[in-house]
Amino acid sequence: MANEEFVLGGDLPVRRLGFGTGGLVGPGYWGPRAGPDEARELLRTAVERGVTLIDTADNYGPDLAEELIAQALHPYGEQLVVATKGGVVRTGPDQWHVAGRPEQLRGQCEASLRRLRLDRIDLYQLHRFDPAVPMAEQLGVLAELRAEGKIRHIGLDTVTAEQLRLALESTPVASVQNAYNLLDRTSAAVLAVCEANGIAFLPYYPLGSGALARESAAAVASVAAAHGVGPGQVALAWLLHHSPVLCPTPGTGSPVHLAQNLEAATVHLTARELELLDALDG
Repeated sequence: MANEEFVLGGDLPVRRLGFGTGGLVGPGYWGPRAGPDEARELLRTAVERGVTLIDTADNYGPDLAEELIAQALHPYGEQLVVATKGGVVRTGPDQWHVAGRPEQLRGQCEASLRRLRLDRIDLYQLHRFDPAVPMAEQLGVLAELRAEGKIRHIGLDTVTAEQLRLALESTPVASVQNAYNLLDRTSAAVLAVCEANGIAFLPYYPLGSGALARESAAAVASVAAAHGVGPGQVALAWLLHHSPVLCPTPGTGSPVHLAQNLEAATVHLTARELELLDALDG
């Protein structure tokens, strides 16, 4: 079985199968999805079931996901890592724009600290590079925030392999978050850079926006049937087997789906099954 833990940034051990909070807010990441009591209970259940990495962003809601995390889980357990993101501003359902000026990033980080009730954010991820702002300025303010003790580690979201290599020339990077799943491996070059540098890769859309949980190729269906699980669990298990730096954080608003997602860590794929699944790329 794949290793269950990854040491984030060289000093933060987390269980590789985490929990993403995008499913706790409404469609298009706007407004609430359900009652706050249900969302808070789902967060508590995830932690009770062993999740040690919670992935969120200031624009989920906006603000709502971070507020729910604090309401449900503060004071945080010693093993719990809360990762959040800044660098974009959401103005409506599926409507957002990048905001990477240093003063914007600093303000967003400090607002996340207040909402999460933290003195330091363990992993602060730049949600997008702002093409109108030099990369050095965006990374520079994050490095300043780290030096000030407001963040512990820097992460990047939606980057190319070349951008990641350039970033590494100026600052350590603890994580990358790009789209990656059983049927979408367009970020394979980014994954290779992460593997070479010990960087966590938090694949977003690990279930292909739910498509992999609803339907699958014949190979996925056959593997799922052999293990008595669903195709979504096979897709998550494949990520855990595929690379030791992959740390999927599937999101959901359903307690049933949460349990199914976490059970993926117990699916032991054989070498033959991995060959069948590896051949599905694209």
